[in-house]
Amino acid sequence: MARAVDEEVDPGAPAPNDAPKRDAALSGRTRLALGAMQGLGLGGFYIIVLIYFSVSAPFFFSASNAVNILSNVSVIGIVTLGQAYVLIAGGFDLSVSGTVPLGGVIFTMLINRGTSIPEAWTIAVLAGCAIGLANGLIITRIGINALVTTLGTWSITVGLAYVVTNGETVAFNDLNQGPIDNVVLGMPLYVWTMILITVIAFAVLRFSVYGRMIYAIGGNREASRLAGIRVDLVTTSVYVISAGLSSFAGVMLAQQLLAGAPTVGANAALNSIAAVILGGAALTGGVGGIPGTVVGTLVLGTIANGMALMQVPSFYQQIATGAILLLAVGFGRLRAVFGQLAG
Repeated sequence: MARAVDEEVDPGAPAPNDAPKRDAALSGRTRLALGAMQGLGLGGFYIIVLIYFSVSAPFFFSASNAVNILSNVSVIGIVTLGQAYVLIAGGFDLSVSGTVPLGGVIFTMLINRGTSIPEAWTIAVLAGCAIGLANGLIITRIGINALVTTLGTWSITVGLAYVVTNGETVAFNDLNQGPIDNVVLGMPLYVWTMILITVIAFAVLRFSVYGRMIYAIGGNREASRLAGIRVDLVTTSVYVISAGLSSFAGVMLAQQLLAGAPTVGANAALNSIAAVILGGAALTGGVGGIPGTVVGTLVLGTIANGMALMQVPSFYQQIATGAILLLAVGFGRLRAVFGQLAG
């Protein structure tokens, strides 16, 4: 009769079922470490920017200038929220540079024709959503690269803005239709509008099933598809959100300027992508968030404000934005390498 022989067991070895738990814990600690590194890096950089301009720029460190910075970033801040959704989902939206001015032009021309403000807002935003829908369908159904698709729609939307205005700035016939600068608790109404949209965007992305699907798709599209996520539908939806918010921002800008122009918002793509990447997103998708995006937007807005107070020409601000974008992408690459080594 065969006798059972007990196998030698290393008392220090983990049980087989503990390995996935250990790997998950390591992955969680790695993500926390990377997030903390990103937050500390961006926060430290912002503090340096604030200290520098407080010393170098006259009247920079004041409550009135803080409100001025928030006012200046309110429009591009709304654009960056939509851009964040697209980038986290693994996409790319250059068409915002055309959607912003087109939204403002549509709104202005509708107002001049006697359309009520709510109706003009609605039509302009729906026009933006239609652009986003076109982007999403071309990318998901036809299979054209997001960069090429949104570059093409950017050219089309800018061209449309020039066509309908004959290349000229269209001012409001009734100047009372424009201002939205009513002050509430010390800040203009459009700043509070940006804050409200930011809170909604954060809550949706952080706490909803839809938000988790966006992160999943950005992390691994094929795995998301196999998990039952309707990848094409969610991908299309983030482009609709991005374009809708961009058109909304264009309307806000038109009401601030009392005019619509095809040249207004031409830098929206560069500035929004730079802000989102600076805030911790990755061009590969699956990474990023609204808080980092907001801080990235504030960093760019603060630098622009400080340079303006120092009377630095605006084209140097473009150079600074491009340099910051390159630094942010480089830092993101280092973070990814660190994550691979730590994981």
